[in-house]
Amino acid sequence: MSSALSRSNPVPRAVEDAVTAILDTVVPGMVLIVDGRSGAGKTTFARALVARWPDGLEVESVALDDLYPGWDGLAAGSAYAYARVLAPRRERRPATWQRWDWAAERYGDVRTCPPERALLLEGSGALTPASAALASVRVWLDAPDDVRQERALRRDGDTYRPHWERWARQEDDHIASHDPRALATHIVEVA
Repeated sequence: MSSALSRSNPVPRAVEDAVTAILDTVVPGMVLIVDGRSGAGKTTFARALVARWPDGLEVESVALDDLYPGWDGLAAGSAYAYARVLAPRRERRPATWQRWDWAAERYGDVRTCPPERALLLEGSGALTPASAALASVRVWLDAPDDVRQERALRRDGDTYRPHWERWARQEDDHIASHDPRALATHIVEVA
């Protein structure tokens, strides 16, 4: 699936189209992965999907923002998510992970997700060949660089501004190493 949309109000329309398509595939215990560069709309997409999730079916939403060990941690957060959140599902075991405390610069509170609950993992670096093998729905969100940067800096402001380029280099490495767009079952292009 691919949606190309106008810049006037791109995220809500793109999200709505993709969410509607994906909701038709929901089954108990499924794994969904949402990846894309910073500011592409991953969190917006994940929230919209969870908000419309079918009644009677549980879903756990895990944001890689809660797992990255700091501003240089895209690859480490992705590996941690695979090892602690995704891989246990292969053996029908509960996923158990700790959230990264950005202020204390260490892992903190423990979270758990039982294997029968659907799992939605979203964040830059989430979609790799290893993680793709465990997910029935894999989404790549894309948007022009200027749109993504404006959206991300409006969202996170001065906290993110000094880290934009360093984070973008990590995203470049992830894309070059894993080609997440090619692994996606759904591509959402926000023009």
